Amino acid sequence: MKKLAIITTHPIQYYSPVFKLLHQRQQIEIRVFYTWGEGSMNKFDPGFGKTVQWDLPLLEGYPYEWVTNTSKNPGSSSFNGIVNPGLIQQIKSYGPDAILIYGWAYASHLKVLRHFKNKVPIIFRGDSNLLREQSGFKTLLRFALLKWIYTHVDHALYVGTNNKAYFKKYGLKEQQLNFAPHAIDNERFAQNRDEEAKALRDELGLNDKDILILFAGKFEDIKSPFLLLEAFQSINKENVHLLLVGNGALENELKLKAAGNPNIHFMGFQNQSYIPVVYQACDLFCLPSKSETWGLAINEAMVCQKAVLASDKVGSAIDLIIPGNNGAIFKESALADLVLQLNTLAGKKREELTSMGKSSRQIINDWNFEKQAQAIEKAV
Repeated sequence: MKKLAIITTHPIQYYSPVFKLLHQRQQIEIRVFYTWGEGSMNKFDPGFGKTVQWDLPLLEGYPYEWVTNTSKNPGSSSFNGIVNPGLIQQIKSYGPDAILIYGWAYASHLKVLRHFKNKVPIIFRGDSNLLREQSGFKTLLRFALLKWIYTHVDHALYVGTNNKAYFKKYGLKEQQLNFAPHAIDNERFAQNRDEEAKALRDELGLNDKDILILFAGKFEDIKSPFLLLEAFQSINKENVHLLLVGNGALENELKLKAAGNPNIHFMGFQNQSYIPVVYQACDLFCLPSKSETWGLAINEAMVCQKAVLASDKVGSAIDLIIPGNNGAIFKESALADLVLQLNTLAGKKREELTSMGKSSRQIINDWNFEKQAQAIEKAV
């Protein structure tokens, strides 16, 4: 059986189930190397402004090793946050037939790419896209750097249309690319939580005809929560409510701007075991981000059978949103366009939005962990 070494920074709720599935399927042998080190299990998340501990088991059901990280400032938000002097030796001791690397922009990950080039096949996983490409000298330098980096990659697993275009621009050929859909735990999110969702709607003071728009994520500028808040205040419909779920640097400002409006509600960060209830309680999910490599919250909302609205800078929008069928796409940062789309969608009856949500569920069905695991096995 072929052996695959998987190099990633820390346990993530979107990846751990894939590793568990690969181990269960027994088509290949895997071992995951966590390069942030054990400290990653109790990490401060600057986006949420708090220490986040997921309430799901992320280390069960597959073999893994912690890698000692000697960085002075360990973390996955900077190149020098991941420094592992012993990583290459740990990989060699395992003796893999292929290496799967999640992300190159860390000192140790890039070192692994360079060290094993032409020695062990390198499979790469990342979700970058070209949606915010700019021109200028820095862009030319970046182009040269990325072309060089991807010469170290034998095979890339692309997450969707925009990501595939990115890999092609930086030199990877069609035969080096394999579709491995960005996915969430569809089964867990699809479980019926109707009673809890109704209890949440009751708590918010909503009746059966009221429409609830949901934003869930970090309250930070790149997610554009203020744009959504302003658009919502513009449409001013008596039966339409907005629920903002999360924490972050903009929280106090958002609450000040929303003060006095009984149709605007806030909830703090919700962990993985309860967040499906929040999605199931809403009628329309909105992700107004200025930039989003993918936006797995869109997957989550769609699995929960919800209509979705996203900006055109959300990487998943082109693949997952069919305008008029299961939602809409608006021009990023364009308030007038967002108001127009919100007005159209929030002007529908709940039953119509429910019908759009059923379309969402059909579209998202094939974006699952099974397909992702199969793609990894095929690449090995």
